[in-house]
Amino acid sequence: MRCPGFRGDAVSALPVDHQQAPAEATSAGRTPADYVPGVLLLLAVGLAGKYAQAWWNALAQRQHWTVPDIEYVLWAILFGLLITNTVGLHRVFRPGVQTYEFWLKIGIVALGARFVLGDVARLGALSLVQILIDMAVAGALILTAARLFGLSGKLGSLLAIGTSICGVSAIVAAKGAIRARNSDVGYAIAAVLALGAVALFTLPAIGHAIGLSDHEFGLWAGLAVDNTAETTATGYLYSEQAGKIAVLVKSTRNALIGFVVLGFALYWASRGQADELTPGLRAKAGFVWAKFPKFVLGFLVVSAIATAGWLSKGQTTNLANISRWAFLLTFAGVGLNTNVRELVRTGWRPLVVAVVGLVVVASVSLGLVLLTSRVWHWGVTA
Repeated sequence: MRCPGFRGDAVSALPVDHQQAPAEATSAGRTPADYVPGVLLLLAVGLAGKYAQAWWNALAQRQHWTVPDIEYVLWAILFGLLITNTVGLHRVFRPGVQTYEFWLKIGIVALGARFVLGDVARLGALSLVQILIDMAVAGALILTAARLFGLSGKLGSLLAIGTSICGVSAIVAAKGAIRARNSDVGYAIAAVLALGAVALFTLPAIGHAIGLSDHEFGLWAGLAVDNTAETTATGYLYSEQAGKIAVLVKSTRNALIGFVVLGFALYWASRGQADELTPGLRAKAGFVWAKFPKFVLGFLVVSAIATAGWLSKGQTTNLANISRWAFLLTFAGVGLNTNVRELVRTGWRPLVVAVVGLVVVASVSLGLVLLTSRVWHWGVTA
C-alpha cells in the first residue's frame, strides 16, 4: 500500500530505528561486527558533544562572555542531526546506530542504583495520578480532533496512544492488537517523532523562562514528552537531577502501555475490526505482560538492591558511570535517527492532531505539576 508523502511503504520511509518489522526480520542474519561501525559513530558523536560543551565554556570564560552553558546533550543531538540531514547516514552505520534504544534501556536500569525505593514509590504514585488525568483529557481531545480532521479511527487511536503514553513503542505495541494499517502506523510514528523533536528544544526554554525547579521540570518532562529517548534528553538538557526524575516518571508512564493497548484492542474487537481476545482475567493479564516494558522491572530490581544496601559505594559509582555512558550513546542516537526530510513528508493533518495532543498534554501536565508542587507541596523534597 502506498502512502502519499512517503517512498513506498509508510513504515519503511521512517528513520531506520523505527523500522520495527524490517529490523526484526534482518537482525538474525547480522554478526556482532555489523554493529561496530554504528556504535563507534554513536560514541564519537557523544564525545564530540562532551568536548564541545567544554570548548564552549572555556571560550566564553576567555572572552568574558555571559552565555548559557550548553549541555553536551544538546551538542550531541545537534551533531547527530547535522550528519543525518546533510551527508546522510551510510548503511554501514545503521545497525549500530539503531542500538541507541538498547543503550537507553541499559542507562535506565543502571540509573536505578541512584534511587531508593521510597523515592520511586513517592514519585511513582504522584506521577500515576497525573498520568491518568493527562491520559483522560489528552486522549479524548486527540480522538475528537482526529475525527474533525477526517483521519481514520485507527489512526486517531494510534495518535492518542502514542501521545498520551509512550510514543513509538506504544504505537508499535498497538499495531497488531488493533490491526492497524502500515500507512496509519507510519503517519502516527512520524507525527509523534516530529512532536518529540519540538518538545526537546522548546520545553527546557519554557521551563527556564517560568522558573521551574529541577524537580518540577523533571516531572513535567516525564509527563509531557512522548518517546523515552526524547524524554531522557529533555530532562538532562535542563539538569542531571531533572533528567533522573524525568526517567523515573516516564518509566511509570511506560508501565501503563499494556493496559492502554488492551483497552483499545477490546474497543476495536467489539466493532469487529480487531482480533478477539480470549475471555478471562488470565488472558488479559497475559496480554498486558506481553506489552509491558521489561526494562522498567530491571530499574526497580537495581533500585531495590541499592535500597537494601547491597551495593558498595564503588559499585554505586560504577553503575552511575555506566548510566552516563549509556545515555551519551542514546543522545547521539536521537540526533542521528531524526531525519527532518522524512518528517516533513508526513502530511499536515496527522501533524496538526499531534500538535493538539502535545499542547494539551504539555499544558495539562504543567498545570498539574505546579498545582501539586506549589499549592499542595507534594513530593517537593524528593
